[in-house]
Formats: sequence, C-alpha cells, structure tokens
Amino acid sequence: MKNSKMFLAVMGLCLTLAPVTAQTVYDAAKIADKDLNGTARFVGMGGAMSALGGDISTIGTNPAGIGIYRSHDVMTSFSLSSFGTDANYAGNATSTSKMKGSYDNLGFVLSTKIGNKTTLRYVNFGFNYHKSNSFYGNMEMGGQLGHGLSQSYYMAQQAAGIKSWGSSPYTDANIGWLSVLGYDGWMITDVTTKPTDTPYLDKDGNQLSDVNGNLLYRTPGTFYGLYDGGNATYRSQQRGGIEQYDFNVSFNIKDRVYLGVTLGAYSVDYSKYTVYGESYTNNEYYSLTSDNQIVGAGFDVKLGAIIRPFEYSPLRVGLAIHTPTFYSLDYKTRAYVESSLYDPVTGKNEAASVATENIVNGDMIREFRLQTPWLYNVSLGYTVGSSLALGAEYEYQDYSSMKFRDPQGFSDSFEYENSTTAMLKGVHTFRAGLEYKVIPQFAIRAGYNYRSALFNKDAFKDLPINSIQTDTDFSNTQALNNYTVGIGYRGSMFYADLAYKFTSCKSEFYPFVNMNQSGNTLEIASPEVTKVTDRRSQVLLTLGVRF
Repeated sequence: MKNSKMFLAVMGLCLTLAPVTAQTVYDAAKIADKDLNGTARFVGMGGAMSALGGDISTIGTNPAGIGIYRSHDVMTSFSLSSFGTDANYAGNATSTSKMKGSYDNLGFVLSTKIGNKTTLRYVNFGFNYHKSNSFYGNMEMGGQLGHGLSQSYYMAQQAAGIKSWGSSPYTDANIGWLSVLGYDGWMITDVTTKPTDTPYLDKDGNQLSDVNGNLLYRTPGTFYGLYDGGNATYRSQQRGGIEQYDFNVSFNIKDRVYLGVTLGAYSVDYSKYTVYGESYTNNEYYSLTSDNQIVGAGFDVKLGAIIRPFEYSPLRVGLAIHTPTFYSLDYKTRAYVESSLYDPVTGKNEAASVATENIVNGDMIREFRLQTPWLYNVSLGYTVGSSLALGAEYEYQDYSSMKFRDPQGFSDSFEYENSTTAMLKGVHTFRAGLEYKVIPQFAIRAGYNYRSALFNKDAFKDLPINSIQTDTDFSNTQALNNYTVGIGYRGSMFYADLAYKFTSCKSEFYPFVNMNQSGNTLEIASPEVTKVTDRRSQVLLTLGVRF
C-alpha cells in the first residue's frame, strides 16, 4: 500500500454537509462475518453438514436439515478457546495470548410424525441458540515510522477547509472528532512563519513570534501535522460477539424431499478499545485513546431444501438461500488525547489533555442500519451404509453489496460509506467433512473449512471528514482456514461429542494512512505493513438426549 496511487471521487473528501457519521466498511465486514461454531459434531465435520442434516446446527446453514430428524432432540454445548496474535512491524515482533471459556450452544427439535404412507411424513420444529461470531482479540505493535509519515498528517487532512471551529465543534455535524482532537491536543496547527494575510495574534491583538523572533501567521482552512518519523506504539482490545437465535419449521416429503425455513434473530455487542501514540526526541509525545462500541439487533430469513434425486441412492443435494441480515445498531464512542509537544511561542513542551466524555457528557451515540449480503449455499451429502458420512458444500456472499442506511431506512446520508463497499470482495467458503462409525456407538470425524479474503488488496480506511470515529487503524484480512477433528458417542438416548478446531488467519495491519489529493488522484502513503497472524484453538463439548 505504501506510496500507491488510487483514483477516487473527489466527493469522498468533501462531504461537509452530511450528518455526523461513524461507521466504516471495516465495522460492517466484522459484523457480517461468522465463525465456524455450533455443536461439536457439526464443528468436527468442518460444518459440512448442510446436505446431510440431522444436526441442530444445520438450522443456520440449510434449514431443511432439521427435516431429517425422526425423534426429539435436546442438546447444549460448551467450549474452551485459546486466542493468540503474532504481529511483526519492521522486524519488531510482539505476541499476545489469552484463554477463555464460553457457553456456545443450546437447542431442541420437536419431531412430529404425520404418517408412513402419507406424502408429508414429518413436520419438525426447532430452536437453536449459538454464538455465531466472537470478536475477542488483543494486539500490539510498535516501531519507527518512516519519513513523512504521522497520524497527525491524517488529522490535518481531516481538518482541511475548517476556517472556524465555532463554540461547540464536538457536536457540529460538519466537523469530525479526529480533526478537533488533533487541534485541541496541539498535534495539528494552522500557524506558520510564512507571511499570510492573517497574523497570529495574542488576546491583546499583538502579533506573536516564535522563540527565534520570526513573526507567526495563520493559514485559515489549511493545517499541518507537526511531526513525522516518530516512534509509534499501538495496542487494542476487542471484545463481545454476535448471539444468534434460530426458529425453524421443516418438512419431510416422502423421505426424499426435505424443506425448511428458519427465522434468525441476532444480538450484537462489539467493543473496541485502542491506544495509538507517537513519541519523538526531546520528550515530546502524544497518545490517542478510542473507546468504541456497536450494539443492536437484527433478523434474517433462511430457506433450504434437501433432495434425494435417486430413490435408491444415498446421495443428497442441498440448496439454501439466506436473505440479508437487517441490523438496527447504535454506535457509541468516546476519545481521549494526552500530549506534551513543543510550543514555538514559548520554546517549551506544553501539556494538553482532552476527554470527549467531559465535553459531550458521556458517549456520543449515532444510530444506523446495516444490510449484510445475500448468501447462497450448495451442498452434497453421501452415506456409505451406516458407517460413513461425507459432506461438502460451497457458499458465496458478495460483501461489496452491503448497505448502510439511516434509522429511517434512507441511504442518502451514507453515500460515502456505501461507495467504499467497493473495497470489499465476493467471499467464497468451502467446507468438507467426514464421519466414520468405528462401531455403532462410537464415531470419529474430521473436517476442513476455507473462507477467501474479504478485502481487496489495496483497501484502506478513510474516515469521512465529519466522522466521530477516531480510530484510524485497519486490518485487511486474508484467507481463513479451519482444521477440525472430533469424536462422538451415541447411546440409546444420551449422546456426547467432542471436537477440536484450529483457526488461522493472516492479515495486513496499518495504524493509519496519509493522503494527498491532487486533482482526481489520491496519493496514499502508509507505514510499513504489520504482518499479523491470528490463531484460535477451540475444544467443544456437546451433551444431548434424543427420545
């Protein structure tokens, strides 16, 4: 990304009349994404059970999978996870790790037999709760920034065109928080020694000079970052997740066609805490703390079918489609700046601190709606006798089709945010898994799950100039791989399953970008990429009863 050039619409840098905004495509992609999670049997087979059915977790992939049931089922799942993150910036390596337990899954199926010779054989009802996404993660990076690189330059660009801050810039819909925090924290300035039409005056109307006796002037509407080439430090904590509640009805037609529909409800609780700082010689430094949260709820509808195309063949073909998830969300944020920077008038370091919660009386809250992509699923299932089950499936979601809207459902005020979804890609997911019964009561399982990258290679985070968001960092995630194994016991009623999942995902992290607009050409410069590897090892236990 460093020193690359992109062509963007000028309007992306000039939205000064829109309402205050807060969201980016990076927030949207995180909320739209889902983990491989559910019962231990489902996870142990890599999630490749959409055509096989007969597991409560298929309620959220192919709803027709619940139609396979011929008995009632009650189950619950627990897990223990180890999260690890390795980061390398310019040869400076850091590593974080954490262990965390979780209650992951609770569901039941009520199976109602209609008849042995009727067209409609079974009508089944199901409910399942599970954690569809975990946002848990910690990260640290640090090192020397290159020449001409500083977050303060980005702050200055966000302040471009502001000639008057007014009496309440933190609640002004035309002014973003990053720019005013930079100004109040003395990380950006409009003061120069080059003569302009606007002298820099003290409260008595006298023109000020720097310590060398040079007269000082202002440049209304033009701001400068104070430093470059400093030493950067960054750390973040992400917490929360998405809880999913699925309600299902499914049908068994002649033991050859299975149909199902699932209504999904979602609860979102995502928090991100970041601290970014730059330090320089002569004990100069600043740090910017951003504390953000997204909470809300959403819903979707999933439709599915499983067909046995050949009467005497165990082959099953599954088809499913998921509507977008329609979220109604609140973005909550607060920020804090602490600095000690050189003052050219006094010739000394001057301290400053600004806390937005003291200015706006707590968090700034903005409501918005998010529409995730449609999802399409095709799957195959095959059994060999009663001993071997094989599953494979493919999913596709076009993440670039996501939409931001205001609380009234209109997208006009999110024109810029919706234009940036072009940085996202169509995402391909492949799953494969098998289950082999060593004896009727004992099975072993293995699976693999692959998801392609969400972001284009040159994607970057650009905040609208009126955004209240102050965290400038972003990660372009690459392909994600899940490797799974499992074992299971089936008694006459009671069953127990155990699975292990290893997840690995690489990403490219940037603490900020610096931008220079020249006509219709936007020049992008960034610090050297931080290579990040996220790992998760998860052990899942499912206990259940069928009757």
